[in-house]
Amino acid sequence: MSVTDAVSMSRAPLGARECEAMLGVALEEARLGLRSGGIPIGAALFQRDGSLVGRGHNRRVQDGDPSMHAETAAFRSAGRRRDYRDCVMVTTLSPCWYCSGLVRQFGIGALVIGESRNFTGGHGWLEQLGVEVHVLDDPGAVDLLGRFIAERPELWDEDIGR
Repeated sequence: MSVTDAVSMSRAPLGARECEAMLGVALEEARLGLRSGGIPIGAALFQRDGSLVGRGHNRRVQDGDPSMHAETAAFRSAGRRRDYRDCVMVTTLSPCWYCSGLVRQFGIGALVIGESRNFTGGHGWLEQLGVEVHVLDDPGAVDLLGRFIAERPELWDEDIGR
């Protein structure tokens, strides 16, 4: 099933199938980031109807740019829009405060998170502010980043500012 087929056109909360379908795109990005020598975190920005608007992965290492988090890459690849309320940010990992601020600043209406075991950022804050938040606790997302952290703790610590 395609992402567009999986996502309802209504403003009803996103369902599990819709969230999982969208997370698949972010996981593809995370794997691409790992294969290219970076940190395996991926993100995608969708319209609520399931249309993919932008996608990206953490490229801090590859670009030498500390601001190029996965959510930032997906957001930038989406291009300029007037309004983001009908958008869903999908990320393999709970967004850090920097990326949570991006969701807040631009009024992105929903957030789908692959996992928050390896790191918990600002998604609770976003939920308190009215953003629709879904934490999937996806085993594939947990394992992908967990293995990376075990193998490259120094790079992970740099990424999260520790």
